[in-house]
Amino acid sequence: MINKRLLIKNLLAHNDENSFYDKKRKLNIGEKEGKAKFLKHICALSNSNPKNNSYIVIGVEDEDNQIIGVDFFDDSKIQNLVNAYLSNPPIVAYENIPFPHLPGDKVVGLVSIRSQEGKLCSLRKNIWKYYGGSVFFRDGSISMPKVFDIEIKDVNSEIVDSIESHAQNNIELTLDGVFDFMSSRKDYNPTYKVFKEYFVVCWSAKEKRVNEEIYYSRVDIALINEQVKLFYSQFDEVSISITDEEFKIIEYVQLGLQDNYDYYPLEEVTIKFKNNVSYDIESRLLFKPPQFDRKTLHHLYNSNNALIEKLKKKMPLTKNEQKDILNLPVTYLLCYFNDFSEAKDKLEEAKPYLKNYLDNKVYSLYKESMRILRKVRYN
Repeated sequence: MINKRLLIKNLLAHNDENSFYDKKRKLNIGEKEGKAKFLKHICALSNSNPKNNSYIVIGVEDEDNQIIGVDFFDDSKIQNLVNAYLSNPPIVAYENIPFPHLPGDKVVGLVSIRSQEGKLCSLRKNIWKYYGGSVFFRDGSISMPKVFDIEIKDVNSEIVDSIESHAQNNIELTLDGVFDFMSSRKDYNPTYKVFKEYFVVCWSAKEKRVNEEIYYSRVDIALINEQVKLFYSQFDEVSISITDEEFKIIEYVQLGLQDNYDYYPLEEVTIKFKNNVSYDIESRLLFKPPQFDRKTLHHLYNSNNALIEKLKKKMPLTKNEQKDILNLPVTYLLCYFNDFSEAKDKLEEAKPYLKNYLDNKVYSLYKESMRILRKVRYN
């Protein structure tokens, strides 16, 4: 089993970006340009590596390989995005890899790409400035469009096999990982469980009891064998159930209008551990968007638009408006779920103004709303 933290270190140490791996400061697939560039790199790496895995490491400075990290990215349906835009899509996985020197809410993203051997990957349809039917390959560290008239060559298998073999997990790395987790999460009741005498899952959370039901907030869950963070949340409530073979998480999101909030189930994630030293992660969307009075939504939608206009013009907000802006992201989100189709664009348009707002909580709430939107849309 590969220790993903060690794999990232080996990739960064081996060479600069090349035909089997790329590195990025951050990833933005919430906007057309960022989504298009991500799909271009996936296509190019898949075509340039027909018989081995290829990788994208996210959260690294390009100049000096400094690991600075990115926000936890929990979109388990990124494969759906790849399938929608690419013909002969590769198998793509996004994993969140913790590093000891990073804050608890930061990780390094690792995108793994495995091509459909012998099948050429291409864009299925137009996106941004790239045309449907385009084919991309890696030319050194650059993903370039090319006319395909030659056989796909396997030039990286031996190198990648060597890098992966030097990233195999061992008992020392597993124990170190458990100790690191227990020490760094000691404020939130860290614990662990061993599944199938091999897999070690650590988690920490703040317990909350509601009507004899137990929920958790500030949840952090990691599969130590692979150094993969499976779940992280600062805002939402989750329920956890455990058997000898499964670790199940149900995530709830808090949504509502005008300080009247309820919890709604968002997604169920089940990690199933097998006897053959393997595991599967299954996710199931549970979310049913709450419906609200359309007149009320229309009023709040217009109020949101007026707030954004004031931020654009750098006008001061009243005390009531300072309170309203905290509700702005979730209000736009609920408007979109209630068939205000322009609300999604308005929310994305608001990003730079919310990011620069004095209260950092506003931008955190924006990112949380975008996370929910992204997850629901990909499903």
